[in-house]
Amino acid sequence: MAAQKKEMVLQININSQELWEETLCLRGLIVVDVFQAWCGPCKTVVDLFCKIRNEVGSDLLHFAVAEADSIDALEKYRGKCEPVFLFYAGGESVAVVRGVNASLLQKTILEKLAVERKDLERRGECVVVQGRAFSKEKGNVAALQDEQRAG
Repeated sequence: MAAQKKEMVLQININSQELWEETLCLRGLIVVDVFQAWCGPCKTVVDLFCKIRNEVGSDLLHFAVAEADSIDALEKYRGKCEPVFLFYAGGESVAVVRGVNASLLQKTILEKLAVERKDLERRGECVVVQGRAFSKEKGNVAALQDEQRAG
């Protein structure tokens, strides 16, 4: 019998304030598509997000959709019909893109992801880039890769 392929979830579905706070604690860059219950998340960017995920293949890149109506922190985005994409790193807002502009979204994602990688390297944290682990402190790439596989 063939092994079943594990399905990768592209976007985290954030539907509560608690899950919002938990998601912002993720390590790396978080790109959040803020939507209204009556409108739904932007479906046109899903292919772009898949393409970027396949190109960068990073554990430091997270995509999420968040319903503004159910999250207190997103109150200022309620009642708007224009798509809004929020970028977070280290729990802090680092960029906002309004509207569906594929080239601007891609540019912002790649730029902010590069900045986050550099910040993690500077702090001496382990960084995974296309399956390779790097750490200033440990210096042993093979050991870090083994830890990640086991972890």
